[in-house]
Amino acid sequence: MNASNAPAVLLVSGGLDSATVLAIARDQGYACHAVSFDYQQRHRHELVAAKAVCDAGGVVSHRIVSLDPSPFSGSALTDGGPVPMDRSEQEMSEGIPETYVPARNLVFLSYALGIAEGLGALDIFIGVNAIDYSGYPDCRGEFLESFQQTANLATRIGVDSGAVCIHAPLLKWSKARIVLRGHELGVDHGLTTSCYEPGDGGAPCTRCDACRLRANGFAEAGIEDPLTRRCS
Repeated sequence: MNASNAPAVLLVSGGLDSATVLAIARDQGYACHAVSFDYQQRHRHELVAAKAVCDAGGVVSHRIVSLDPSPFSGSALTDGGPVPMDRSEQEMSEGIPETYVPARNLVFLSYALGIAEGLGALDIFIGVNAIDYSGYPDCRGEFLESFQQTANLATRIGVDSGAVCIHAPLLKWSKARIVLRGHELGVDHGLTTSCYEPGDGGAPCTRCDACRLRANGFAEAGIEDPLTRRCS
C-alpha cells in the first residue's frame, strides 16, 4: 500500500507501539501529523520520548495537547494509588488493571479526529494492542470499529466521504512481532519508553506490567533492548 503522501494523524505516546505505528505509516507513504497528550500522568517522561520519536520519525508536525487531568482520576497513572509491580502473566491477563485511565483512548481519538478533519485527513493511526494482556476496554477491536462508525457519522468529512478510517495495525500482534517490525523499519527503540513509573532520566523500573511485557517482547524477538542497556 502506498498512500502517496496523504495526510494522516497519529497518536504518539513515545512508547514502543506508537513508534512502530509511526514507522509503518511512514513506510506506507503517509504524511504524518503526530499528537501527544499531557494529562499530568505520572509517567510524563513519555512526552520527552514522544518528541524524540517524532523528531527521528520525520513527522510533518507534532503537537502536544494539554488536558485537564481531573476527568482521568482514579487511575494508578494519575491519582489512584501505586502502580502494580511484579505481577505474573496470569495476573496481568485477569480483569482491567489499575493502570487503566478512564475513557483515555476515546478522548484521544476524538481530539485526533478533530485535527484530522481540519487537515482534510481521512486516516487516523493508533498503536493499541489487545494481545499482550493489556486488559484495557478501549484497546479492543470492537471499540475501534464503533469509533470509526461514529467518526463517519459525526463529521462533515465523514458524511461527505464515508471513508474516515481508524488504523490499528498492531491490534493483534505479539510484543515480539512489534519489536521485530520496528527493528526492520529502523525504529530507534532506545528513544522509546514503556515504564509506568520511570526513575531519573526515564530509567525503567523493570517491575511494572509495561516493563515486563516490553522485556518479554525483546527476549522473544531475540533483540537486545537498547533502552535497558543505556539505563543499566
